[in-house]
Amino acid sequence: MKTPRTIRTTLALLAAIGLTAVTTGCTRLEASSDQGNTPAADKGAAPELRLGYLPNITHAAALIGVQKNFFAAELGGDTKLTTQTFNDGTEAVAALLGNSLDITFIGSGPAINAFAKSNGEAVRLIAGATSGGAQLVVKPGITTAEQLTGRKVATPKLGNTQDIALKKYLADKQIPVGDGPDKVTIVNTDNPQTLDAFRAGQLDAAWLPEPWSSRLVQDAGATVLLDEKQLWPDGKFPTTVVIVRTQFLRDHPRTVQAFLRGQLAAVDFATANPAQGHQVANTALKELTGKPLSDPVIARAFGNITLTADPLAGVFPQLAKDAVTAGTARSAPDLAGFVDLGALNAVLSAAGKPTVDAAGLDTK
Repeated sequence: MKTPRTIRTTLALLAAIGLTAVTTGCTRLEASSDQGNTPAADKGAAPELRLGYLPNITHAAALIGVQKNFFAAELGGDTKLTTQTFNDGTEAVAALLGNSLDITFIGSGPAINAFAKSNGEAVRLIAGATSGGAQLVVKPGITTAEQLTGRKVATPKLGNTQDIALKKYLADKQIPVGDGPDKVTIVNTDNPQTLDAFRAGQLDAAWLPEPWSSRLVQDAGATVLLDEKQLWPDGKFPTTVVIVRTQFLRDHPRTVQAFLRGQLAAVDFATANPAQGHQVANTALKELTGKPLSDPVIARAFGNITLTADPLAGVFPQLAKDAVTAGTARSAPDLAGFVDLGALNAVLSAAGKPTVDAAGLDTK
């Protein structure tokens, strides 16, 4: 891991991007009288870990980890776990860059945006969470992408992971986006509103993460035009990953490792006990949204995802380019230094599990 920048440089950067928080701490080069061989930047267990996630099945590791107290158990009594849910990844990015969040589960698109927005300084990708789990669902009778012209298609948020995927897909097929009979009109709506609008006939299609694609299929009569897995080698692509404030990772590396042990425990639980994993995630969704998913919806949603701590780092340069093709970014950011899998691989090694590859994105 590279030597951190000086405090003065870090504070100047934060001020430049509009952050209000002030971070302090030693560099790794400074001596520490009470830490022994531990790097001076390691301040021990964090008094609090503020965790963010979305009430989606693509964030199942978070839902299960919180509901089953896997995170809290690994953090122990020295670190208080507080959680916050968001409607979309852009909200989570704002909280993270605003220093009101420490770690968050998030889509790949907003994760890249957070890194780029902070000039590669404020966040690091430390783990994967989910591969797969996004589909383009349509009204019955629509069987080709070309039939989407003159129609309205929803995505969760401008510039979010599914918004980029849809626009890239249409661009590859040379189908223009905009208003008019020969263009696809893309509207950005919260997922619950998308379901209501589709039922009311106000939308013709939507590119959505789970469980919302399954809800439109099971509860609103939609059909699947495209599973995003079809667009990626071996059907693998990072729908949800985990990012951390860089300063939090430097200050509390052992807390980050404890969090990751909790995430692995949640993944192992859901993998070994699928039915129980579905039930626990559904209970969490009921508490967060006021209503559980139907059994067919949650079974279908889980069937479309793979819970994995591997962030599939090698895909991220292509994802960054896709945002340019989609028209949501002017240029693809340099992702050197974006990925830091040191904590994850230490936890995986200790558990006797294979380590994962940073694909060269861990160095600048």
